[in-house]
Amino acid sequence: MDFGVVLQADPPGSAVVSLMRRAERNGFRYGWTFDSTVLWQEPFVIYSRVLEHTERLIVGPMVTNPYTRTVEVTASAFATLNEMYGNRTVCGIGRGDSAMRVVGRSPNTLARLGESIGVIRDLAEGRAAEVGGHRVQIPWIKGGKLPVWMAAYGPKALAMAGRLADGFILQLADPFLTEWMIKAVRKAAVDAGRDPAEVTICVAAPAYVGDDLAHAREQCRWFGGMVGNHVADLVARYGEHSGMVPDELTDYITARKGYDYAHHGRADNPDTAFVPDAIVDRFCLLGPPAAHLDRLRQLQALGVDQFALYAMHDARESVIDTYGAEILPAFAD
Repeated sequence: MDFGVVLQADPPGSAVVSLMRRAERNGFRYGWTFDSTVLWQEPFVIYSRVLEHTERLIVGPMVTNPYTRTVEVTASAFATLNEMYGNRTVCGIGRGDSAMRVVGRSPNTLARLGESIGVIRDLAEGRAAEVGGHRVQIPWIKGGKLPVWMAAYGPKALAMAGRLADGFILQLADPFLTEWMIKAVRKAAVDAGRDPAEVTICVAAPAYVGDDLAHAREQCRWFGGMVGNHVADLVARYGEHSGMVPDELTDYITARKGYDYAHHGRADNPDTAFVPDAIVDRFCLLGPPAAHLDRLRQLQALGVDQFALYAMHDARESVIDTYGAEILPAFAD
């Protein structure tokens, strides 16, 4: 199993670079950031510095969307980094949540997202693609490589990830829901004539190491609120208890009243009080190292290829170091 670290691009950008270097020293292979350019700093600028100051780390957004930047701008940004640092990027992409809503826009449609996946990949790897009815090719790209991984929760999005994406990003670490969603992605891949093993499975969630579970929960409760935004979209689309999405995913948002993106992804987010302890425990990895190892082994047995650790709490350095010393060595093979 590979491991990644996910950070917010909070100023100073140099601190993000420092944490990414720390992650690489501890054996992490991937360095991710949020991509919401009003709430945080522009990630592609930071990626350039991270790549310059690391040797092997692969970087990318978790996740970008096909509206904030046009597809040719996104492809060119990745291709530029790859030309400078040797194909060390990955494009995580989704419909867009905070990046869109914080400026008063709705998330992209699945149709627009699906069209963008192949176009971004083709352009970033030097092939021609159709953009707005025009044949476009970036002439200076030689030997570029860009895997595109799609974030998804609902049945239509999961099917699209299985059909089109190089990887699937699931932002929660509950084994039951992970199994359900991986099965949906793999079935879609098979139905599309693909080898399901070609789709990399990445689970992303906060991890907090320590014996004080009450404190760990309060540091990670924000995550249930973030996931709740996507769950609310699913309930609006499919209805409650529709059978299209497991009730284990949707029931917990019944007490959700609203969400202010000014607090998005913050440990002190006041809009996440509706998230019960049981959901924090299921969606996140909490407790001593043995508890983390047990959950990660469950996820690995389900087919998870990478665990990406959200380090958005008051123990970022210590968790990265503990994972490097006690968790990653157990998955070195």
